[in-house]
Amino acid sequence: MSAKRYEMNAAIRRSRRVRGRIRSSGRLRLSVFRSARHIYAQVVDDSQGKTLAAASSLDKTIKAGSNCASAEAVGELLAKRASKAGVSEVAFDRGSYQYHGRVKALAEAARASGLKF
Repeated sequence: MSAKRYEMNAAIRRSRRVRGRIRSSGRLRLSVFRSARHIYAQVVDDSQGKTLAAASSLDKTIKAGSNCASAEAVGELLAKRASKAGVSEVAFDRGSYQYHGRVKALAEAARASGLKF
């Protein structure tokens, strides 16, 4: 197996492991996707298959960038939108990403803005 294919399989295994633990808790899921330039987050109700709140660094209210400051802004905006939708508790789904850098900044900003993990 090539190194690239092994890395992809490892990322899939990590994300499935994280999501499996979250689904067993029965809570709403705060899912994070991180690209090279932007970061996206959404609160998902898996039982209904609906997205209740979403935010990204592409929003016009957030200054575009790929750093931790824009991730913090996304976390704050997502927490505001989730509270408008009536969501107060979520489970954090980091996917296959480490809890570090932009992912950590987003999570801490969402916590500081009122979401409970």
